[in-house]
Amino acid sequence: MIGTSRVGVRMYAYHRVFSKVKVGNWAAPVFILAILTVLIGLPIGAFVLQAISPKLFDQGNSYLTFNSFDSVFRGVTFRAFADSLIVSVSASIITLILAFPCSWLVYRTNIYFRRLWPILMWALLLIPTYMTADGWQYLFEPSGVLQRLRIPHSFIYGLIFSPVGVIVVLSLSALPFSFFVLSSSINGIGQELEDAIRLFGGKSYQVFKMLFFIMMPAILSSLAITFAESMSDFGVASTLAFYSHFPMATFQLFNSINNYPPNFGTAAAIGVLLILCALIPIFVQSRALKSRSYATLSGRTVRPKMVNFKGPAKILGTVFLIVVFLLGIAIPIFGAVVASMLPSFGNGNSLKLNFTFANYDHLFKGNYISPVFLSFKLSFVAAGITVILGVIMARLLVSKRQSKMSKGVDLALLGSMALPGVVLAAGYIFSFNLPIASKLGIDLYETIPLLVMGYIATALPSQARLLVAPISQFKDSMIESSKAHGNGNIMSWYKIGFPLMSKTLMWAWVLTFVKTFTELPVSQILYPPGQEPISVAISDLLSGYHYDLATALTVTSLGEVLLFIVIVTAMYSLLVPKGWRRIGNAVRAN
Repeated sequence: MIGTSRVGVRMYAYHRVFSKVKVGNWAAPVFILAILTVLIGLPIGAFVLQAISPKLFDQGNSYLTFNSFDSVFRGVTFRAFADSLIVSVSASIITLILAFPCSWLVYRTNIYFRRLWPILMWALLLIPTYMTADGWQYLFEPSGVLQRLRIPHSFIYGLIFSPVGVIVVLSLSALPFSFFVLSSSINGIGQELEDAIRLFGGKSYQVFKMLFFIMMPAILSSLAITFAESMSDFGVASTLAFYSHFPMATFQLFNSINNYPPNFGTAAAIGVLLILCALIPIFVQSRALKSRSYATLSGRTVRPKMVNFKGPAKILGTVFLIVVFLLGIAIPIFGAVVASMLPSFGNGNSLKLNFTFANYDHLFKGNYISPVFLSFKLSFVAAGITVILGVIMARLLVSKRQSKMSKGVDLALLGSMALPGVVLAAGYIFSFNLPIASKLGIDLYETIPLLVMGYIATALPSQARLLVAPISQFKDSMIESSKAHGNGNIMSWYKIGFPLMSKTLMWAWVLTFVKTFTELPVSQILYPPGQEPISVAISDLLSGYHYDLATALTVTSLGEVLLFIVIVTAMYSLLVPKGWRRIGNAVRAN
């Protein structure tokens, strides 16, 4: 009896201690932090650390040195960094100048085709920068499309293949990010603010000044995002900038690890500076917004009035949007499509104009189409895993009972969003090629699983942040009610959360699939020999001067992406229950 009593006392004490430890509060953050550590933290940490401690990884003779950074501030590498900074600052300013009137015209005026412009903006977002740059090159290069069509273009050739062309392409490619950020802010400004200024005799420029101040968070966000995107871009740096003899930092990093033997020290030093450059505008934005309040929404907020343009003003506004999308989408795609149907394209000795499908015939009869199927399979898997992990992370970030680990996950995601893809891929190729990886039985170097891991690591931070808004829109009480009726946690989410989130999850998956399908820096650095994804195959064809096949493969990949989006959205409309589609429209990303 005494022994039994002692056991009971011990069990009661254990219960008192462990009942205070809520597994749900720390298990999910630990799991997510472990995923982020494996996918991002360890590879990038080891890669960056060896820049100052190469002996630690058997890459040099010193445990503490800054020699790798010395090479960055000399010669062509220093010029590449200076070029990247100039281009990124210019592109972020030009993008803001274009995005402000675009968002205002679409959401605050009666411009023609108002519903079409956001769709075209999404299309511009999905087209990778290297394909846009290639489309412009196909038009203006010697014996290119314009020369075949006998259209004079010498006056603009020097601008396209110069820093000006690089800035224009990057500005147009970054336009969707700025457009969507500014649009949400423009929609949130109530009419009463404008009416108050005009009531006291305010002029139009004073109204604009007020709007500019209130939209400062969106403006700073736009500048920070577009600067980081331009600074970390690899597509334009490896295509238009390379052929213009205009070195940029991301391509210089790629050259450092692509040479034999690879120079990981210099590559890591460039990577550190790229990360710092991307974080600087984000830090400035954070500091600027801490000292003031920009809140405008309240229960009395009145929806702003639409500006009703008439006659020339309406036409002029529409023409402005048409020109923007002609430069951003139509003209580059036109260049790629026409080039793919010209015989012997890229051959300086041939100026034949007759159109033919011989390039496509050669493409499908040869072994050139296999990269399309490989990229399709890899993107399918990577998108599925990314969305699942993104939902878990987003759910963790919106939880009302956030722990310190949850806040750590939030900071890790924000930092990862500023991480250039070329730096992430370089960290993978360095870390998983270390001897210690083989000793631990981690033989992932030059394998498909490592490439998929790189895709997930690239897409996960942004997708998790994208899913935060829709997941935060429905209350925990709905899940708790389902549990009260005997459903488990997973079944409750399937019956309640999945129908509410179905449309958002579908678009998140499609967006991740498309971006992964056309992804370049991770593919270029991590692909296994003999298993080239579509972006690498196009790059290799261009490097081998097979411009005819490269143009045909570019158009084929764009056509497949468009067809895929149509098929997925059609399947969602046909197969998903009508009730799911109806309530799914109520929960959407803001």
